[in-house]
Amino acid sequence: MTGSAVTHVLPFGSRHSVHILERNRFIFRRGWMVIFSGFFEPLFYLLGIGFGLGSLIGTVAGPDGSQIPYAVFVAPALLATASMNGAVYDSTNMFFRLRYEKAYDGMLATPLNVGDIALGEVVWALGRGALYGLGFLAVMFAMGLVPSGMGIFALPASMLIGFATAAAGLVAVTFMRSWQDLDLLFVVTLPLFLFSGTFFPITTYPEPLRTIVEFSPLYRGVDLVRAMTTGVIGFTQLIDVLYLFAMGLLFVFIASRRMGKMLLK
Repeated sequence: MTGSAVTHVLPFGSRHSVHILERNRFIFRRGWMVIFSGFFEPLFYLLGIGFGLGSLIGTVAGPDGSQIPYAVFVAPALLATASMNGAVYDSTNMFFRLRYEKAYDGMLATPLNVGDIALGEVVWALGRGALYGLGFLAVMFAMGLVPSGMGIFALPASMLIGFATAAAGLVAVTFMRSWQDLDLLFVVTLPLFLFSGTFFPITTYPEPLRTIVEFSPLYRGVDLVRAMTTGVIGFTQLIDVLYLFAMGLLFVFIASRRMGKMLLK
């Protein structure tokens, strides 16, 4: 590999990553409704399960063990899920650009390097996850489902979830070979959605399932967001932040390396 090629596989991007954001904004300038469509699924879950089923359940144990309304328990988990879904599905849109459109091949003829592309795509997907998080958090405040003033910090927490899961989605794209592989996303995201303490405390799980769940990225995100909205914050939340941040950095690095091998043959 030549010296110039080496600079194209740097693990992280530079200021040139902003050009990826500008390109995607131009492409989606008339397709914002498609982006916002994913926001409504968790909202419907909140209305149907949080309030409908919640009226039958009553209260459940919150982060500190005290009883809280079921809707207050479910809402932050659905916020975390919305952020994950927005980030993952947007990052996997890169599959077409990578495999069929060959958009990145032309970009590498410019000052952009592989790290710029990977970081730019992750930040764009993170933005979509943040939009979902902002909209859902506004609904939660309007419905009185945020009992703590610390709930405002659920937004940066949801952005951290978006960063980690968008980077993971980007890595997944580099292993995909056909459109059918995209269906495998549901094999991963659906169990995460159902078993990450979304609808009931993980204390109801038997071991070793409980330990496995505690290592999942969505559970760490749910735990972080739920702590912010209820105001029960402790050392565990520091672990959540470090876990998600480290996961995001690791997967951005892996994605840039994988893309480097694919594009700089």
